[in-house]
Amino acid sequence: MRAVVQRVTRAAVTVDGAVVGRIDRPGLLALVGVTPGDGPAQVELIARKIAELRILRDEQCAVDVGAPVLVVSQFTLYADTRKGRRPTWNAAAPGAVAEPLVADVVAALRERGLEVATGAFGADMAVELVNDGPVTILLESVPE
Repeated sequence: MRAVVQRVTRAAVTVDGAVVGRIDRPGLLALVGVTPGDGPAQVELIARKIAELRILRDEQCAVDVGAPVLVVSQFTLYADTRKGRRPTWNAAAPGAVAEPLVADVVAALRERGLEVATGAFGADMAVELVNDGPVTILLESVPE
């Protein structure tokens, strides 16, 4: 499982002209990608890292200050660009595998007391954000 986590002052996801997820105060945007071997251990690791990364102001984490998190599924995090000019997506999990695991990440963040907004899995989404810093971190958990 991979996540690109950005510290933001605000962020929103729009599908077909309608906002489906939004955070209107400083927090985190987490783009989450899943690979076929991922499971509960990877969900727990990524959720813990997102919640406890000390990348907010004054070296605080989302749990410390109750910062909101916007989680957006992002299969393109598993693009393979080593050959040619056209990426392949062979390392990305199919939707039937990825969707419940992304939902589990959202649930794990909520269990930590965080306010979590989401995109729409599999939709053509427009993601708007104001990156604060900018701070962008790549998280990765390796399937066991």
